[in-house]
Order: sequence, then C-alpha cells, then structure tokens
Amino acid sequence: MSERGDPPISREDPIADRTPQPFGSGPADPVVFDASERAMRQRSVNFAAKRYADMLYVSGLDRATADRHFRWRAAPVPGGVSARGPGGDQGTLLEAHRRGQLDIDANNSDYRVAVTWNDPEFGPPVTGSAIARHNYGGILLGPHPAPSFDPKPIARHMHGEGQQWPVGQEVEPPHPPPVKLVASLRTLFANSSGLYGILIASPHRVLVERYNPWSGADRATPSWSMTKAITCTLIGRLIHDRWINSVYDPAPAPLWQDPRDIHRLITIDHLLRMRSGLGFPVRHEDGSTTLGFENGAVYQDAGDAFDAAQRSIVATMPGSVFRYVNSGMNVLGAIIRDLIERRGLPYHETVYSLLADRLGMASYQHSADMAGNFIASGAGFATLRDYAKLGVLYLQDGVWNGERLLPEGWVDYALTATHTGSSYAACFRTNIYGQFPDLPRDAAWASGASDQRIFILRKQKLTVAVNNEADHPMDLAALNRVIATAIAELK
Repeated sequence: MSERGDPPISREDPIADRTPQPFGSGPADPVVFDASERAMRQRSVNFAAKRYADMLYVSGLDRATADRHFRWRAAPVPGGVSARGPGGDQGTLLEAHRRGQLDIDANNSDYRVAVTWNDPEFGPPVTGSAIARHNYGGILLGPHPAPSFDPKPIARHMHGEGQQWPVGQEVEPPHPPPVKLVASLRTLFANSSGLYGILIASPHRVLVERYNPWSGADRATPSWSMTKAITCTLIGRLIHDRWINSVYDPAPAPLWQDPRDIHRLITIDHLLRMRSGLGFPVRHEDGSTTLGFENGAVYQDAGDAFDAAQRSIVATMPGSVFRYVNSGMNVLGAIIRDLIERRGLPYHETVYSLLADRLGMASYQHSADMAGNFIASGAGFATLRDYAKLGVLYLQDGVWNGERLLPEGWVDYALTATHTGSSYAACFRTNIYGQFPDLPRDAAWASGASDQRIFILRKQKLTVAVNNEADHPMDLAALNRVIATAIAELK
C-alpha cells in the first residue's frame, strides 16, 4: 500500500464510453410486444370495443345497423419484414361468440362501450372499453376506467363558413349523372354491402354523390389509414410554414435526440414512405422471441401511441426496405406534437387549425389515444364531402382558396412512388402497377384498411371519395368501372 494515501486502483476496467454526453442518455428502452394468449384476447376485445364506440357514437349508426356491420376479429401477431403475420386465433374467438361468452355493453349516456370475454376455463374475464368524445373520436381505454388526459372541448376555427363547397359546406345539387354512370353505380352498390357512399367532384363542385339508405351526406365515416394522408399533409404544412426544414433531415423525434442513437439515421422521408426500418421484439407464450413489424397494435393497445412508436427498434437499414407499419406515422405524430408544444401552442386546437379547419372540414375528427395523442396512422372520421376536400387541395397543387398551403413541389413529392418493388408514395398509394386497370397510371389515392379511398386524378381534374364499413369488402372491380366511366362521361 502507498504511504502517501493514494486512492485505491479499481480492479474493474471500464466497459462504457466515459466521454461526457450533453445531448442525451442513450437510446430509449425498446417496446416489446406481448403475444401471450391473455394479451391477445385483451387486444381482441379492445378492438371490438373501439369499433362499436366508433360506429355508435362517432359515425352515429343505430345499434341494429352496427350489429349488422360488425364482425369479430381476433388480434393477429405481428409479422416479419416480408409478410403479414399469421392471423389471430379466429376459431377460438368465434367459438366464444357461439357459446355466448362475449358480451357487448353500450352505455349511451356516457358514450361508452365495454366488451367482455367470459371464459371460466381460461381464467378471469377479459374486458376492454372505449369511449367517444367530440373531436377526439373513439378513445380506446382497454382495461382502464378512463383516459390519462382530460378530453376538454376543443375550439375549432372553421374557415369558409357559409360559402359554397369546396371552400365551405354549401353544396349545389349535382346535375343528373349520365346513364352509363348510373348503371355502374348501381352495380357497385349492389355488390358492396358495407358501402357508405361515393362522391365524385371537380375542384369546383360536387358532380355526383350516392349513399346507402343507412348512410347519408352528413354521416361521419371512418378513415382508418386515410389518416396517414392527413398526417403527410400536416408535415407539408409545417415545411411550408418553416417549422421543418426538409423531409430529408433526420426525424426530430423527442426520444431520438441523442446523436449516438441509430434512430438518427431515419429521415422524415423514410417515415412517410414506410422505409424507416422500425420493428419490435415479439415475446410469445412459449417464451420465444421473434422480430415483428406493427400493423394494428396501435388500434388494439390502450396506451401512448407516440411513446410506443418512438421505442421501436431499428430492425432494417433505414431507407432500404419498404415495410408498411403504423409506428413510423406515429413517430411523425410525436414530432408534430413536440413542434406545436415547444412553441407554447395548444396541441389539439393547433392540429385542427393547421389543416382540417383551414379546409373547412367541419365534420373531421381525429381519434385520440389514452394519452391524448391524435393517432397519426389512422382512425379519423369525416363525411365524404369533407374527405374530398383533401383531394381538391392536391388537385390544386396545394393551393386553397387562392392561398398556398403546401410547398411548391409537395404534391409531386407526395403522389409519386420513388422506389422499385412498391407503388407506395408518401402516405398515398399509386396506380403505377395498374391495381385499378382502367384508371390512368398516374392516379393516386389515400387508402384505408377497409376499402376507404380518396382518389386524386390530376390530369382529369377529378377526385373520388368512397367509404366502406370494416369487414365488408367492396367490389373493387365495380369501383374501377365507376371511376373509369366518370372519367369518360363527366366532361
């Protein structure tokens, strides 16, 4: 021992970089998907509760119509990089329904739905709940009694009130459609039992609209992933307003600020084009772990969608692989919220004011999660007349009522697929591979999971909004003929 009293020498060599890191404490802890049987049952009843809350209290369907449209859907396990995962345990869920083990309780006074799976052989009941609140859509609560935020009324500042569509809500009655178009519409409705309706418009007026008897022009209908196009357009608005510099900059997500984090390789463009590489570990009942890519958990897990999305791991090199996931869009949602709140602005009101209220989309509602985030990947609601306004904005190259809302070049960027192997552009699908064979190859559309679409036909100066209830496939061949006939006949 030293006689000078020198400090002892550590016997352990350092295993981490000692360089001071003033910008962060390292990558965020990853989210892990629980694929145990109980967790998957919880997701199944959660999704059912949200579906009913959406149908009854956001779309305003009566119970009989909602029951007719609803189909039990077992939550699936996330798939790998090249394919969807295996479907959920649909057989067990349907057998539980046959045995009367599934109970749906709708509380009309509180706009609340609870779905319970009673299976004594499995264990305690599994209950998932959802509520609806104006301008927050259907909020999934899962096993929780209430959201973790207060859904206070949101001040909406609508532009175009009292004016003619598309700027306002006043719609001039369309002229009778051509005979050929009437015939094609008749076939579409006859073969599509879940069809809410269809609207065809030019940038200046509604040309054709048709609805099922249980729907109507005032019915707010679900968007599902058409909301991705809303999120993409919000990013365009922020670039135009210089809150964001470029889509090719590293994505400034709040949890990705540490410069050592591999997530810093992900750009906003990667997120918009589904090339972020984000995935997560999936832990199975038998203890094994696989790599998964999220396609539906955000609508089944009652949690903080933005936090979970940012905690995804980087599973593939950013930019290298197209893999459709919801997590990337909710990272964009986190960025939007952070940019708003860092400016001291009210989050919910500002999201509406940036786009929906500027377009006079009075019926549009985002859906919030448990934490009060507006889910950026899907689950919005609007009438077809309001959905079509988004199409008109793109037909007019991002100019609305004489004012530019989107940067020059944004429409070309958003509606153009840039990589081989996928027709996906920036939150819009494209027709480059002829999915709709009678439509032009430069057609593009916002797309929802249950055949919801907003078509943008730029050369023809037409937009077509069509909406469909989940679990009832639309006759897409008939839809193809309707739009092709409209192109030919509406001149």
